[in-house]
Amino acid sequence: MNQTDRLSRSPELMSVGDTALLVVDVQERLVPAIADHRRVVWNVARLIDGAKILGLPVVATEQYPKGLGPTVPEIAARLGEIPSKLTFSCGGCPDVFAGLESRGIHKVLVCGIECHVCVQQTVLDLLAAGWRVYLAVDAVGSRHELDCRTALGRMDSSGATLTTTESALFEWCDMAGTPEFKQISQLVRQSPT
Repeated sequence: MNQTDRLSRSPELMSVGDTALLVVDVQERLVPAIADHRRVVWNVARLIDGAKILGLPVVATEQYPKGLGPTVPEIAARLGEIPSKLTFSCGGCPDVFAGLESRGIHKVLVCGIECHVCVQQTVLDLLAAGWRVYLAVDAVGSRHELDCRTALGRMDSSGATLTTTESALFEWCDMAGTPEFKQISQLVRQSPT
């Protein structure tokens, strides 16, 4: 079966042409307090790396960096300019989304911290604004597991699509047998540090 014989892709799937990655507030003073923070940071980094391999836009924010510090170095090194915000929702940085919309992007995969505050408020605002929102559940975190679990349930019931880092990477990739697939395969075979 060749590519022209395949079924149409589901509109439920993310693709390179319609999806961006949003990294929310992975900052120095917040990260150490997050439950299983090493896993969260590791998965955020893999999502950024995968998005870059495949050419997806990557945007990020920082919540009040004067008080919470900058983005952690291992994430900041993978990103360009990171706008700061005072609102918990990334909706407080409308230029981030205006730039995406002008490129035909209407889906956003969200990752970052804290799941029950900035991530949740961002997801709910994006849904209200008509975006299709995906959430990498293994690349978000909160200080307390109950807060994160409750927020995931609320976002799910509000219309966000829950997924995982590995699932998102392969969904973006779409097919095997390409140089990009080989690089994505290397990312998913990595072990957390």
